[in-house]
Amino acid sequence: MILIKNGLIHTMIGDIIENGSILISEGKIVEVSKQIKETDQMEIIDAQGRIVTPGLIDAHSHLGLWESAIGFEGADGNEAVDPITPHMRAIDAINPMDITFEEARNAGITSTATGPGSANIFGGTFIAIKTAKAKRVEELIIKDPVAMKCAFGENPKNCYNNKGKAPITRMAIAAMFRETILKAKEYKSKLEQANGDTSKEPKFDAKLHSLIPVINKEIPLKAHAHRADDMYTALRLAKELDLDITLDHSTEGHLIVDDLMKENAKCIVGPSFGHRSKFELKNLTFETPGILNRAGIKVAITTDAQVTPLHSLPLLAGLACKHGMDENEALKAITINAAEIIGISDRVGSIEKSKDADIVIWDGHPFATDTNVYKTIISGKIEYSN
Repeated sequence: MILIKNGLIHTMIGDIIENGSILISEGKIVEVSKQIKETDQMEIIDAQGRIVTPGLIDAHSHLGLWESAIGFEGADGNEAVDPITPHMRAIDAINPMDITFEEARNAGITSTATGPGSANIFGGTFIAIKTAKAKRVEELIIKDPVAMKCAFGENPKNCYNNKGKAPITRMAIAAMFRETILKAKEYKSKLEQANGDTSKEPKFDAKLHSLIPVINKEIPLKAHAHRADDMYTALRLAKELDLDITLDHSTEGHLIVDDLMKENAKCIVGPSFGHRSKFELKNLTFETPGILNRAGIKVAITTDAQVTPLHSLPLLAGLACKHGMDENEALKAITINAAEIIGISDRVGSIEKSKDADIVIWDGHPFATDTNVYKTIISGKIEYSN
């Protein structure tokens, strides 16, 4: 057992406990309170003068699919030869021994949703994993799958325009999206009508079969959409086809905040740090997450790693605060909000009894540039100690 004591605990469920204690056993949080009696069986961590938070969570990354310090040999996030590849699975491309995992956990990021990039209309499934030390990705899984990646706007257009094939317009992206989902619904209907009689079942189609969890609303679409019109298209298609969806990047979300409120949208915002490298990013601003949050929209903040490093997540949240976002709401955007949006809040995202013991102890506020991580604990194991 591990006992953390004397910490300023941000539980992320409304409570901030001064000089609080957390008891950890068998990878889980057993108790959170003002004071817990010490025993000889406990490993004691004195967090006096330090801040304690849940492990940070990035709700949208490509961790392990684009490896560090390597080119094509380690680029495994886009099967950019076919715009419809929903049967791709992130788990088959992640290298958990890449240095970016170590950098993430040493910076207090303990979980992320990671998956394919945005070259394709349907790119494949995202997976929620931890950043703990591991040789096999199976050891890190929180939930697989958590979402189906889809993309709108410039990225699919640019990818396939260069190949001289559809989609080269936003019309084609929407049309091919719609066609694929309708085919998957027809495929599912025929499977159900066969009622287990294999002689009556349609010929197996890996692409259509992989979309059944989306149609059943077991997982949402994870929609790459920067520009306002692309966000509208994603929402329109989801409503038309009765699908759940999150809006990832949401760069122009602040321009359409009223409509996003009406749609009860869930927005994963970022990365806001970097150059406006394409037209879609012309309205890029750190004000977006704060504007959406103040309107009552559930917001997470993302690095989009490897676009910006995963370990920069607290910095991006801090910059959102600098541009008007409430400090506690920014912390929620990289803890409990992120967990809820990607569907893993039953395990992580807050410090409360029975959840995974993913906890970070900081020597200052997580958003301060001179703050260091004192200890990172993942699933009850100390993974980094400064």
